[in-house]
Amino acid sequence: MPHKVFRLLTMVWVGSLLTIGYAVAPVLFMSLDRIAAGAVAAQLFRIEGVLGVVCGVLLLVLANVLIRRGHEAYRRLRWLIAGMLICVLLGYFALQPFMNAIRMAALESGTDVAHSANAARFGVLHGVSSLFYLVESLLAIALVWKLPAEATPALAGQNGRNAAGKRAAG
Repeated sequence: MPHKVFRLLTMVWVGSLLTIGYAVAPVLFMSLDRIAAGAVAAQLFRIEGVLGVVCGVLLLVLANVLIRRGHEAYRRLRWLIAGMLICVLLGYFALQPFMNAIRMAALESGTDVAHSANAARFGVLHGVSSLFYLVESLLAIALVWKLPAEATPALAGQNGRNAAGKRAAG
C-alpha cells in the first residue's frame, strides 16, 4: 500500500508541476494582459508551492517506511525528492515573497512590474525562481523515470522466486 500511495503522490506532484509551469502559465500570458496573467500565475504557483511541500514531506516519510521494509530502490529516490523540496522552498517560499512585494508596490504606484522602478530586481528574482523551477522539473522527471516497477523488497522478491522454482521442480 505505501508503494501505491508513493506513486500516486509522485504523479500528483510531478503532473501539477509540469502542467502549471509549462502549459498553464504560458497560455495565461498569451491569453491575458500581463497584469492579470501575472496575478493568476502567482496564485497557481502559490498552490503549486504548498502542494510541493506537502507531497515532498509525505514522499520522504513514505520512502523511509519503504526502505525500512526492505525496498532499497527508494533509497536513491529520497535524494531526488529532497532536491525537489529544496527547490520548492527556495524558489517559492524564499524568493516569491520578494517578487510579490515588488508586484504589489508597482500596482500601488499605478503601473505594472515591467514599468516600475524595481523592474530589474523583479527580473533577476524571476530568473532565479525560474531556474529553481527548471531544476525541480528535471529532478521530477528523473524521479518518475526511476520509480520502482513493483513493490517487492529485494530479498523477499528473490526468496519468492526461489520458493516458486523449488515448488515447480518438486
